Amino acid sequence: MTRIEAVNDFVVKFANVNGSGSASANELFAKSIMRMGVPVSPRNIFPSNIQGLPTWYEVRVSEKGWLGRRGGVDMMVAMNPQTWDGDVAELSPGGYLFYDNTRPLPPSKFRDDVHVIGMPLTEICNAVYDDPRQRQLFKNIVYVGALSVLLEIEAKEIEKLFGEQYRGKEKLLSSNVQALHLGREFAQEHLQYPLGLRVRRADRVGKRIFVDGNSACALGAVYGGATVMAWYPITPSSSVAEAFQKYCSKMRVDPDTGQNRYAVVQAEDELASIGMVVGAGWNGARAWTATSGPGVSLMTEFIGLAQFAEIPVTIVNVQRGGPSTGMPTRTQQADVLACAYASHGDTKHVLLFPEDPHECFEHTAKALDLAERLQTPVFVMTDLDIGMNQRLCNPFDWQEGQAYDRGKVMTHEELEAGKDFGRYKDVDGDGIPWRTLPGTHPTKGSYFTRGTTRDAYARYSERGADYVYNMERLLTKFRTAATLVPQPVIRRAARKAPLGVIYYGSTSPAMLEALEVLAEQGLELDAMRLRAFPFPDSVSDFIAGHEKVFVVEQNRDAQLRSLLVNELEVDPARLVKVLHYDGTPITARFITQAITAHVQEQKENVA
Repeated sequence: MTRIEAVNDFVVKFANVNGSGSASANELFAKSIMRMGVPVSPRNIFPSNIQGLPTWYEVRVSEKGWLGRRGGVDMMVAMNPQTWDGDVAELSPGGYLFYDNTRPLPPSKFRDDVHVIGMPLTEICNAVYDDPRQRQLFKNIVYVGALSVLLEIEAKEIEKLFGEQYRGKEKLLSSNVQALHLGREFAQEHLQYPLGLRVRRADRVGKRIFVDGNSACALGAVYGGATVMAWYPITPSSSVAEAFQKYCSKMRVDPDTGQNRYAVVQAEDELASIGMVVGAGWNGARAWTATSGPGVSLMTEFIGLAQFAEIPVTIVNVQRGGPSTGMPTRTQQADVLACAYASHGDTKHVLLFPEDPHECFEHTAKALDLAERLQTPVFVMTDLDIGMNQRLCNPFDWQEGQAYDRGKVMTHEELEAGKDFGRYKDVDGDGIPWRTLPGTHPTKGSYFTRGTTRDAYARYSERGADYVYNMERLLTKFRTAATLVPQPVIRRAARKAPLGVIYYGSTSPAMLEALEVLAEQGLELDAMRLRAFPFPDSVSDFIAGHEKVFVVEQNRDAQLRSLLVNELEVDPARLVKVLHYDGTPITARFITQAITAHVQEQKENVA
């Protein structure tokens, strides 16, 4: 039987039970490879209940630095009898199946084309540990020890990680090291090693950092000047608020008085949270919230108020599977239309599409600037794949003394000098009016903020001309926004390409790998990564410059494609759907196969 042979280029998948303590052990496995200088990209696939249901942890090892899901599994660490059949079926031919053979399984449970590695993990732990919880927890560390031998992962790197995690907790440190070496010693004495899959020390990680997108958004908000956050817990965004609280407690406390210089409020529901954010934004604070799709649904009336009353609001939407409760712990890009047109009537909102934690940091800070510059809600459209999984990315960068863009705020001096103040008046031709903050002047610059129609001076009006003026001005402001948002990134093919591809957000890592694979197969494509909505003119130019453009996204209804057709009035026949929406992150193999199949079908139709 042949076996998969690969050095620093393979996929290991762990099948466990939620609540068994496996997640930290599997993360330890991934980080130890990264500490050997080999890029890794782990993804945790977990259920929405507290414990007892299946969970998977997939680790992509790629010296080339590919960080998207590849597709396929080279080694399965099968620790869950409930999912055994499906886990074994997922293995590629010639791959490796590692399992606990304390209790024997019938031959029918195995495949003839994979290599089976059995180890009596339960028996080993029962012999060493008396406490049932310890037996379960340390079983995970024991199999990490065995895998370190089989894959030639350096034990010293794992021990360093233990030292960092349990600094000052010597008892925990020594017990984890003991479990690690229990696994290593058994593997060295009883198992055949190394396997065809091996880890070799490299120098491909460089200065990149390992961080999740939710933490990056929270830190971006701190650096971006946010002072007020109101939120309600919802998977997968809750850790955004928790991280913001943690960072603020370190960075936003007055060193002399000990007074907090921030406010984080857990509201009673999403409606209350967005109401608090709108109120704080109106009052001059940089205010924001983090939520997911169901939360956005509840927030839409307040979002419409903020858009029409022109109040700065920043919303981080960590997207998940829907509709309704949907798949709370699975990833999708399925809130694009809901956020672009959130609320009733003619509303449009600014959306930012970060591709990784680095851009989560940048875009969240940018969103706070844009919200004040444009006096409008701004969405940061991340998702579970970016938000809750750790990813290698470039270090965050922030220039000391960087000024915040507060937009058009009229000062006391300007009001005192008699400067004309029309709260909803376009005096600069960009659609953005001037505003005042409460308390700026004792007698001048005040206005009534309402969600109903009004004239340019904020006076109640139902005159059609006043309404049309406001609505047209808001469109002008939206066109101005297209020049201020992060611009698309274009990647040109090596030679002139009649075909193009548009993608965005968490699709990026898999897309970059797919582009290289397609080029190796002789199929060159120009590529554009969208970073924001509204779309700048370069998007129309890109589409017009190609016969067909694939639009790759992770939802059922081709929401970005619909937005392109609706906003740019593009012929739908020019935009080819590539859709992935099973709740798992899209893979390079899926993209490659979908595009190749379409091109081949077109050739056959012509022939």
